[in-house]
Amino acid sequence: MFNEMLSQSGTRPEYAQIERWIAEEGVEALMQRRAEAEALFRKVGITFAVYGEGGDPERLIPFDMIPRIFTGSEWDIVERGCIQRCKALNAFMADVYGPREILKAGIVPTELVDNNPAFEKAMIGLRPPKDVWAHICGVDIVRTGPEDFFVLEDNCRTPSGVSYMLETREVMTRMFPQLFLDGSVRPVDDYPELLADAMASVAPPMCDDTPTLAILTPGYFNSAYYEHSFLADRMGVELVEGQDLYVDDGRVWMRTIRGPERVDVIYRRIDDAFIDPAVFNPDSVLGVRGLMDVYRNGGVTIVNAPGTGVADDKATYVFVPDMIRFYLGEEPILKNVPTWRCSQPDDCAYVIDHLDELVVKEVHGSGGYGMLIGPKSTKAEQEIFAKKLMENPEGFIAQPTLALSTSPVLVDEGLAPRHVDLRPFVISGTETKLVPGGLTRVALREGSLVVNSSQGGGVKDTWVLKAGLGV
Repeated sequence: MFNEMLSQSGTRPEYAQIERWIAEEGVEALMQRRAEAEALFRKVGITFAVYGEGGDPERLIPFDMIPRIFTGSEWDIVERGCIQRCKALNAFMADVYGPREILKAGIVPTELVDNNPAFEKAMIGLRPPKDVWAHICGVDIVRTGPEDFFVLEDNCRTPSGVSYMLETREVMTRMFPQLFLDGSVRPVDDYPELLADAMASVAPPMCDDTPTLAILTPGYFNSAYYEHSFLADRMGVELVEGQDLYVDDGRVWMRTIRGPERVDVIYRRIDDAFIDPAVFNPDSVLGVRGLMDVYRNGGVTIVNAPGTGVADDKATYVFVPDMIRFYLGEEPILKNVPTWRCSQPDDCAYVIDHLDELVVKEVHGSGGYGMLIGPKSTKAEQEIFAKKLMENPEGFIAQPTLALSTSPVLVDEGLAPRHVDLRPFVISGTETKLVPGGLTRVALREGSLVVNSSQGGGVKDTWVLKAGLGV
């Protein structure tokens, strides 16, 4: 199992500064500072909710003080691979809602697209500005060795977590400024500016001056509302709910105390079904009636485009390496995890026979729910999943249990290794860019492989060192 801080010969060079810092501060003092950091998170409202659960409606995501570090050469692999992947995914969406060449070529099964509940027929024939469909994409990555990175899944709809990336960095620089004095850690605080620039670069055809940007939120009770308000504040744009917007004369307008103001680009943080009750769910009160007509006619850009979910489903994931070859003519830089599609009879039979070895996931599942981690499961749980697979094989995929890398976390006794993953955020507009950092999620329970915050996972700051530093 790859330990990101320690090698057989001792502490890796990129972690030498952290090792000295821990020795100078002491574990007890760092534990106290962690409590102060979590109190700060609570004060400024960095919380989340888990729907359907009782208890604290404003739960903190546990924060670990020990940063995760990537050298410049390690990050180069991640950066090039994520950008390559998102370019291919955007090309795939433009294709399946347009000429469908990859389906005609038999590379991706037609039924996988047409029967996908995230495939939106209302988007057929539409071309978003610059042909960008997923303007913000979160790529979930795990590591098993020094240069062995695997993509677990792609998040092309409304990926969340960027506020934690920014806030953990802000807390670390505020509490431990000495760690950043030498300028070796690349900054992440320009993410809001990069996002605003990307949104402006995909302004709709009818916008002939500086575009007005807005973030559309479902409202205060949404689990990610803090992130919505955080980004609006950092970007200097309006945070709006559906009731704040209306359609008139082929444009979208925002109600303000100064009177109506035109909105040109909307970063929507609501699901497809709720965007426009005239096109999707007729009972929606979260969206804007008539918004899709304005979108079709070039009066507004929606970020991310409706229908992007067809590209990030766990069954579609299997074909992303083929998309890279088909659309870009390149070999994938980042590997997929070997995956069994339970919709295929032979694959399903193998999975059922090896449930104690595999990780089984719902095709449309998220948040760490609806999955079986075979080596950690009981016979009774395996029997339940075997029945689910036989009843609905199309609803599941399976993957081997990877030996995920570990990163040190602070515990009462000092440092202890815990499994981690990474969600970097790719921004696409006129250019495609990756912020040098990301959301590192950590499985705080010893031995656990589940990093999701809803399942007891925590977060930590992610450092990318400038080229030439570290190893």
